[in-house]
Amino acid sequence: MFGRPRVVSDVMTHTVVAVGRDAQFKEIVELMGQWKVSALPVLEGEGRVIGVVSEADLLPKEEFRDSDPDRFTQMRRLDDLAKAGGLTAGELMNAPAVTVHADATIAEAARIMALRKVKRLPVVNEVGMLEGVVSRADLLKVFLRTDDDIAEEVRHEVVTRLFPTPVEPVRVRVSEGVVTLTGRIRDTSLVPVAARLVRAVEGVVDVECDLTAGAPRSNPR
Repeated sequence: MFGRPRVVSDVMTHTVVAVGRDAQFKEIVELMGQWKVSALPVLEGEGRVIGVVSEADLLPKEEFRDSDPDRFTQMRRLDDLAKAGGLTAGELMNAPAVTVHADATIAEAARIMALRKVKRLPVVNEVGMLEGVVSRADLLKVFLRTDDDIAEEVRHEVVTRLFPTPVEPVRVRVSEGVVTLTGRIRDTSLVPVAARLVRAVEGVVDVECDLTAGAPRSNPR
């Protein structure tokens, strides 16, 4: 990829609500409702992230309320049973926290979210201090780029560099994030490379390549 990929610091939320290890159950619920978030970083000291408490960590208390304790123990993991009796963020949180650095690419952050099955990631610096939060919705902001903006980047960063002397001009059309390349080029082995590079452009939804081989036209005498 020729251009600089967008990174977490480009889309993350810098103003973050967090709680300390001793935050009480009701305080956590109230903060989630007030700030309309599904999880809160848990901090220690001057802002080091030590865990995350989410709605999923709070729900066992309500589920346990209407369940037979013996049946609950058999059906659910013991850590869920422990969380049902948790009163503070330190007792309820998942630790260590799944975090990401501000200079990680958006693709890297999305991969972490998918693998760890989380919706939000605390953004931390080299020593684990909280710098912000990035959510799934934040990562999807890259798809809000206009078609014209995407087309301009594809022309400048991919087409011009990869096909400096095409047989005929390579045309770029973008509709709803789908990029279509058409034209005749000298080396069709570059088509898969072009598709890969275009797909790596932020905001691209899909790529269609209609690039065919062609020899230079000879000048008539």
